[in-house]
Amino acid sequence: MSRHEHTVACLAGGGVGPELMAETSRALAEVSRLHNFVLDELHVPFGSQALSASGHPLPPATRAACRSADAVLVAGGKEPALQGVRAELELSATVTRIRSHHGDLAIVSPLDERFSRWTVERAFALARERRAHITSIGSGHAWRLLVEEVAETYPGMEISHLTLAEALPHLTAAPGGFDVVLTEQIFAEAVHAMATFERDDTRAVAVGDIAEHGPGVFRPIHGPDAAIAGFGVANPSGMLLAASLLLEEGLGERAAGMTLAESVAGALRDGARTPDMVGTGAHDTRSFMDAVLARLPRARTDTEFGREVVA
Repeated sequence: MSRHEHTVACLAGGGVGPELMAETSRALAEVSRLHNFVLDELHVPFGSQALSASGHPLPPATRAACRSADAVLVAGGKEPALQGVRAELELSATVTRIRSHHGDLAIVSPLDERFSRWTVERAFALARERRAHITSIGSGHAWRLLVEEVAETYPGMEISHLTLAEALPHLTAAPGGFDVVLTEQIFAEAVHAMATFERDDTRAVAVGDIAEHGPGVFRPIHGPDAAIAGFGVANPSGMLLAASLLLEEGLGERAAGMTLAESVAGALRDGARTPDMVGTGAHDTRSFMDAVLARLPRARTDTEFGREVVA
């Protein structure tokens, strides 16, 4: 059986980005070995790191690496140069992943109305791999008709239709009651803001801008304070969730992505905490990652037969 090969452009940026990227590379190397595929990482200058080295936050070589890769992983999610990366690519939809003690929630929305059908189909494919429940948030008859039409090709799915006013209170009070939230473009910002509102210290949030054709961009939504750069205490949870999302939605390696996400969740259940979660006496970044890596074989999901082809 031949091994799948993927190329990932890795953009560390400044601040704690290089630390988080280095530890995430350890996880990606191990999970790719466990699931029998090859990851070729292209570590290229980006953001403030590139600015200090070359005078430009997004050098031509970095742009070229992003265009030629199968996916792009960004550690410096707050770097202004991220918008330049996104502008280089033909992005179609956004997938936001939120994991906490409330549960595991995914929010899917088109970046442009032209990609509405493709986005709805991706949302149903994602829900099929999870708990088979779609919550559609929209206002128009055309949106509901589109969702129902795609649903006919996914038998056995549970579908709920809500207005924005109906959905927001539930996203605030009981986010664990949702599985995949599919939202019309005009409501995406409001739904995203409400669902990602700070709730607990173990929560991790990652965002993937995915493309119908070409590479997507994956990143943690919140990063630790740059003031702690160099101390080795940055919390890698969000970055690891971004890597999991990249594996699942960017490369079609769903089993590997599930393994990584479950390993992080397991390490947290076992009490792994960085100082931003509990203060003194906590794990540093390296020992937190050691706990995650130790759990990878136990968290492995043997579902390679369900591997999807990412168009």
